[in-house]
Amino acid sequence: MAEPLSVAVTRGEIVESVHRVHAVAVQNGSVVAAAGDHHVLASLRSSAKPIQALLLARAREDLDENDLAIASASHFGTEIHVDAVRTLLSKTGGNESELDCGLQDGRPPEPVYHNCSGKHAAMIAVCRAHGWPVEGYRRPDHPLQRALHAEVAAAAELGPKEVPTGPDGCGVVCFALPLERAAHAFSRIERIDGGNRIAAAMRARPELVGGNGGTDTELMRTLPGWIAKGGAEGLMCAASVDGLGLAVKVADGNSRALRPALAAFGAALGLDLSRFAEQTIQNSHGEPAATTASF
Repeated sequence: MAEPLSVAVTRGEIVESVHRVHAVAVQNGSVVAAAGDHHVLASLRSSAKPIQALLLARAREDLDENDLAIASASHFGTEIHVDAVRTLLSKTGGNESELDCGLQDGRPPEPVYHNCSGKHAAMIAVCRAHGWPVEGYRRPDHPLQRALHAEVAAAAELGPKEVPTGPDGCGVVCFALPLERAAHAFSRIERIDGGNRIAAAMRARPELVGGNGGTDTELMRTLPGWIAKGGAEGLMCAASVDGLGLAVKVADGNSRALRPALAAFGAALGLDLSRFAEQTIQNSHGEPAATTASF
């Protein structure tokens, strides 16, 4: 097994901490590059959203790129994001009172501002399209959550019993996959029914998927033709238009190590992510105080 990537946090002459990062690249069903343990089990969290949005793409052919991008998003809660969620709800017969994602610290006390509200709006739309009750849509025993479990498993070419689940931060079910299976799922997403529409939407509106400055948004802007979706606890999944899938996981869950790790792993694959290679951490005066970089 190859050594994990290492990302150091340096403050002046002091190395304060070192993050270990696992990474894998998959194409045509085969591992083409790896660092660390590519079998490590990774909780997908929000990285699953483009896969979960497949059900919406199949259910509603009338939706546009904005609708499908916000359904795949962990958004910043800005006006463009909230407007996109409200538009998706309006188009699909939903309303804000049905959003069961809870409230998010530091944001206005309305569920539509939650970073998962686009996913929840999509889930409500899927329920209506299939004639499932909207009430309780986030519960593990609801037909929607069972369908999403099956969808994530199928994308990874596993059986549902091989995909562990748990409660996500917004109250729905989240899923775990071996890192290699996560990369594999992203590598083939455009070959899954509805996946071409999801990928096209993410490419067209990367600012809706996250927001200006977000790692997944900036990765898509830096590598034209790629899609990318981050998840909590230091996970990033991405794929090129020709089916190269990546999954990168910070072992201790600290997302500050993601960009330098992506730069280092990308360089081994011939991808120029050099703008991610060194990140500055500012102090309370707005002054550069520390840096993160791979070594």
